Amino acid sequence: MKKLYIIHGWTYTVEPWAKTLELLKTEYGVTAEMLHVPGLTASSNQVWTIDEYVDWANQQLPADAIVLGHSNGGRILLNLSIKYPDKLKHLILLNSAGVYEKSRKRDLLKAASKLSAPLKKSAMLRKVFHKLIGAADYERAPEHMKQTLSNMLESDKYLKLEQVKTPVSILWGEKDTVTPLRQAKKLQAALPDATLQTYRNWNHAPYIVDPSGLARAINRVLENLEK
Repeated sequence: MKKLYIIHGWTYTVEPWAKTLELLKTEYGVTAEMLHVPGLTASSNQVWTIDEYVDWANQQLPADAIVLGHSNGGRILLNLSIKYPDKLKHLILLNSAGVYEKSRKRDLLKAASKLSAPLKKSAMLRKVFHKLIGAADYERAPEHMKQTLSNMLESDKYLKLEQVKTPVSILWGEKDTVTPLRQAKKLQAALPDATLQTYRNWNHAPYIVDPSGLARAINRVLENLEK
């Protein structure tokens, strides 16, 4: 049976992935193991840096693993592929984070991490600020994960995609507004060994909108690796 590891994105539950994991197993004979990210789906009270997440993932994954990273999970795995270049056999990026683009939201999130004290004191100010940046992930996060999210966004400045030597399959939703399609094209152009497949009806969370299509797309990548 084929084995796949998955690192999810910025979410506090992996329940929405259940249908995709079930289909991978029953339809394609793929055993998918979801890693629970500290501070998100595994308990942690610390502020995390990208380097700490990379070392955590390195400890969780066996050598020669085939791994899928969604959104922030992709960011972690891109960084891991640079720090531990011989670790992964193949990397699947699903609507991945990691492409640095200067943006109003990114700058405001960075500012928010420095304004945590006044924001904490005023519920009204906090609500207005979070509405202004449109950052649901940030609004829901406990204080230590707000700083962690800021650290993740900041780390993209220093991610040298051209140093990723792991073969990469990029799967992307054309309706993604969180990590837009242009970022997929930037990834493909910057990575030394990458293919890109896009899907017309997928948004940022294809495991919710099209679990059967996602399972099929993942299996297609795995089958190509066996050829």
